[in-house]
Amino acid sequence: MAEKKRIYIAYTGGTIGMKPSKNGFIPVAGYLSETIKNMPEFYHQDMPEFEMHEYEPLIDSADISPQAWQVLATDIQQKYQEFDGFIILHGTDTMSYTASALSFIFESLSKPVIITGSQIPLSQLRSDARANLLNSLYIAAHHPINEVCIFFNNQLFRGNRTTKQHADGFSAFVSPNYPVLLEAGIEIKNVAGKKQKIINTRLTIGSIEKQSIAILHLFPGLDWQVLDNLLKSPLQALVLLTYGVGNAQQDPQLLSTLKDASDRGILIVNCSQCLKGSVNMEGYATGHALSEVGVISGLDMTTESVIAKLHYLLSQGLSYKVVKELLTTDLRGELTITV
Repeated sequence: MAEKKRIYIAYTGGTIGMKPSKNGFIPVAGYLSETIKNMPEFYHQDMPEFEMHEYEPLIDSADISPQAWQVLATDIQQKYQEFDGFIILHGTDTMSYTASALSFIFESLSKPVIITGSQIPLSQLRSDARANLLNSLYIAAHHPINEVCIFFNNQLFRGNRTTKQHADGFSAFVSPNYPVLLEAGIEIKNVAGKKQKIINTRLTIGSIEKQSIAILHLFPGLDWQVLDNLLKSPLQALVLLTYGVGNAQQDPQLLSTLKDASDRGILIVNCSQCLKGSVNMEGYATGHALSEVGVISGLDMTTESVIAKLHYLLSQGLSYKVVKELLTTDLRGELTITV
């Protein structure tokens, strides 16, 4: 009989472990571990052995930060050689940001890291948590994909390709520009997952710190003074959410403001407001004008991935030129390179 795989569970917080109270669901230390102990399916002979570490205090996903990402990455690095795979339990609201950030921080990942959670706590009758956690453990042990993934609603996604699409539905996540890695139906079906041998080497992690980054969502009638004031603040990078394939108003004031900011060394990244598709600033004159004033294409990256990538790259002490080049370089499968 083959030796059972060992999986490390980092429980950071989120709905999955909450307990009902008179004021609604609340996080309670130790409650999730006790709930799991009373569920024999987690100890089935086909399941891996697992060890859970509960963070203190538990983190609401709205409070997640680059500092928390660094702590989480360091935790997994310290446990890396003791375990065959890693599960991170996390709130859904910022799960895609964390998945994207960790994909960049882990610089030599050779074991599966699966982030999951739920829309209803595990202790509740109709919870989606049981299937999400059971499948995550099973996949990490028996169908490992050696990258940072999100498992939700019977699908395993590349983490830095995801975005939360549904506030309260079980199908909370979508990967708009990349196929799912695995589907957990009657059989575990490999769709786009790359199976690689697990190598028990040391995990190298990069540093990540909070950077001065802002997002501006374009809309008809936006006062350019808002943009001007934003760019005059001590800003390192601006993510511009534009129309369609990367278009914006062809307004001289807008272009002048963006050029001035770019010339001062502020990174301006063009991301589409559309869920699917890619930025192509050469397709229309309005997009081309943005390219001419130094705006960088976000290609088909999610907004979450762009934000995480900016935090990561700006934490490495790189020059403006190198950061600008790496933003459009595929580092961890976060973007599609078209030939």
